[in-house]
This record gives sequence, structure tokens and C-alpha cells, in this order.
Amino acid sequence: MIKGDQRSFRHEKKYKSEQLHPEVVKQVIRNHPASFRKIFPDRQINNVYFDTPNYMAYTENVDGISERRKFRVRWYGDDVSIISKPNLEIKIKSNMLGCKETYPIKSSFDLEDFRALKKEVSAYSQLKLDLVPTLINSYQRSYYGTSDGNFRITVDSGLRYFSLLRAIRFTKYAIEDEATVVELKYEAALDDKADPIMQYLPFRQTKSSKYVSGMNLTSLT
Repeated sequence: MIKGDQRSFRHEKKYKSEQLHPEVVKQVIRNHPASFRKIFPDRQINNVYFDTPNYMAYTENVDGISERRKFRVRWYGDDVSIISKPNLEIKIKSNMLGCKETYPIKSSFDLEDFRALKKEVSAYSQLKLDLVPTLINSYQRSYYGTSDGNFRITVDSGLRYFSLLRAIRFTKYAIEDEATVVELKYEAALDDKADPIMQYLPFRQTKSSKYVSGMNLTSLT
């Protein structure tokens, strides 16, 4: 069985900009009065999302179920075809707070070898769910944080999606989303200090997840 870590619950406020260029969005972050600065090099994030055959994770998100989970295998790098040093991640939502459990997967996989990847995910027996791969996505992420480390912001752009519901193998990304997604992250105990941070984020706040957006764009519309 693969082992993971339980992270503390935190706030994850999401915003979306559909008009501004990603570089303009990043400049807005750098000009924030809280003095956000780069804390990690930019990198490409790749995900294979898993769901039950009746789309439990998707439906619970759309319906706003307060206690829910989302399942994905994540890896980093520009080469999408090889799933290198992946992690199984379980995103847990509890009312307004979220956390992430991470389970390292020792093997690397060819992206077309979904059978082996599904077997590895199923090895985490505590899930007790029949999970199948449903969606692939990639995007570029930039990382910013305050000097005290209390608040972090990620900026995701170049979002691309490919549905696995009808395709037997990945070929190339079929859908590109021109929106830029901004996410503000901070521990639950800092909630009373978050208002001044949010007041200077001139973007539209949204509850939509990338998984839901990708499913809507590629499969379920």
C-alpha cells in the first residue's frame, strides 16, 4: 500500500480572469500591498483525474456537497507522455476548508498505460471506490507568497484538457481555456487577517474547479 501525508485544513479562495493576459495578472499580484514575491520557479503541472463510473466527484462538486473528495494523479514537467514521479492526490473539502492527502507512486508510466495507472491508484485500498480515469489536463503555474509565509498565491495559465471518457488513448489536448486561475491559500487560523489581502485582488471569485471546468468543456456539455 502506498503511504501519504495528511495536511492541515486551509482556505483556498479561487479567482478567474478571462480578459487579462497572464503576465498582467502576475503583475497585479506583484503590485499587491502585501508584497507578494516569487517563492518557487514556474513549472508545468499535469493531472489525470479519476472518478467513479457515475461521476461521483464531479456531481458532488456541482451540487455543492459540503463534504467531498476529488482524486487525481499529478506529475510535473513539460513531457506529458511520460508520467514521471507521480503522486496520487486526494483533495478533501469540508465546508469552506480544504486539505490534500499525497501518496507517492514509485513507478513511472507511459501516459497510454491507463490500466497500470488505474491498478496503482486502486492499490490504495482505503478508497474502496471503483475509480476510472476521466480527464487529463495541464497548465503553467507561478508561485507567490508573503514574506511571513502566511499567504500564498498561485497563478495558473495555459489550461488544456483532454477527455478520457470516449478516447482509448491520449493524442493531443483538444480544448484550451484562455482563462487565468488565481488561488489564494492560507491556514484556517488566519481567516481574520485575510480581508486586506482579498480586497486588492481585482478578479472574479469563483467556486468552479479545474476538474469540473474540464469535464464541462470536453465531455458533459
